[in-house]
Order: sequence, then C-alpha cells, then structure tokens
Amino acid sequence: MAEDRRAWRLVLESVESDLLSGRLSPGDRLPPERTLAADLGVGRSSVREALRVLEVLGLVRTAVGSGPSSGAVIVSRPSGGMSALLRLQVAAHGFAVNDIVRTRLALEAAVVADLADAVNAASASVDLAAARDLLSAMEAPGLTDAEFLALDQRFHLALAEASGNQVIVATMAGLRDSIEHYVRVGARQLPSWADTSARLMREHRDILAAVESGDATAARATVRQHISGYYAETNLSPRTPELTGQHRDLGLTQP
Repeated sequence: MAEDRRAWRLVLESVESDLLSGRLSPGDRLPPERTLAADLGVGRSSVREALRVLEVLGLVRTAVGSGPSSGAVIVSRPSGGMSALLRLQVAAHGFAVNDIVRTRLALEAAVVADLADAVNAASASVDLAAARDLLSAMEAPGLTDAEFLALDQRFHLALAEASGNQVIVATMAGLRDSIEHYVRVGARQLPSWADTSARLMREHRDILAAVESGDATAARATVRQHISGYYAETNLSPRTPELTGQHRDLGLTQP
C-alpha cells in the first residue's frame, strides 16, 4: 500500500512538472493511462489515483470511454505561484491537522502583529475595510455553520492580504482547503454551535480591535487563543489526512 502511494505521487509530480515548465498547457491531452504507466514504471491504478487528484484540483478533466474525446485533458495550469504548488503538496501528501494549526498560529500571529505595528506608523496606510465587511456578514442571522466558517476563513485571509505580505497570503491560500475542512469537521464535534459561533465572533472583534488600536501584543495573543481554542474545543485527532477518491478524510479517530 505504501508503495502504491509513492507510485501515484510520482505520476502527480511528473504531470505537475510538465505543467509548470510549459510542456503541457490547457487543451493538451495527457497520454493514455497505459502509456503513462509504462513511461513512469508504475501501475495503471497509480495513474488513475493521480488523475483523480489532478481533477479535484481543477487541473484536468477526465472522460471515460474510447476515442479522441476520452482520457484526461488539461483545463488549467497551476496559478498563484506558491499557493498552487502548496495545494498540489496538500493533495499529494496531506498534512497533519496539528501541523496546519501550528502553521496558522505562526503565520497569523505575525500578520496581526505586523498590522498593529503598521497602524502605529504614521506613514503607513492599513486598509481593514474588507475584514470589517466580513465580520458584518458573519453576524447576519440565519447563516449555516458552513456559511459562517467560510466567511471566517475569508476574514483571516483578508487580514493577511491587508498586511501586504504576499508570501503569507500565498501560503494561507494554499492551505485554504485543509483549513476549511478541519474547521468544518470540528464543528460537528461541538456540543453547541450557537455558543461556539458567538464566542468566535467576539474573538474576531477582539482581534480586529487590537489591530486597530495598534496593540501588537494583544493582537498576537488574541489570534493565538482564537485558533488554538477552537482546535482544543473540537478535540480533533492530529492524524495525517489522506485522499480517498475525490474526498479528503481527516481520519478522525483517537490517536
């Protein structure tokens, strides 16, 4: 089984390399499964698994059957630089939930501290309008937990965008699917979504208030408590997620 996983990753990396180098472009058709398998020295099942991942990422479209319209055709190339590469990495290997949370803690603490410092700099202009609008949207009545959490993640990304650090923006965008998935799964573990969502909104407001007041220490502490508190409350397993078919499964069993 481990060998099969290494094999389909080899296929994924080969196609990724051709896309990034320009050897493959939108509209190009991949070789048949049998040819890819022979060229790369892997089984056809490994080729099919890699193609499923590429289809999930929106890079290829596959059609069953025979003839000129069958097989896999490239429909887009990785865009957004680092974030696109990171999304391929997430799809190919999966990241432990605990590692995602730790990465968020490091990145987002830096984001809010930088924003607060920028507020204190007379020459700096910090545009937090998008973050404010997202908080207002989150307070709309009747939101489902999925809608709230999608806006929640967009709020965190808006703060990163306001900081102007494109490396952090790209990294967070690349981790977006993994973050959204673990917070949605975590919501199902909660005793009361209403209570948790109300607490999350208060914490969002506190984060933004600390930034707007120029208090980097408070902003950093508040965002760290916000992220780690949700992770602890949902009691998610730190096990590494895996791709099964076209769906990610976080493997939520006790460690």
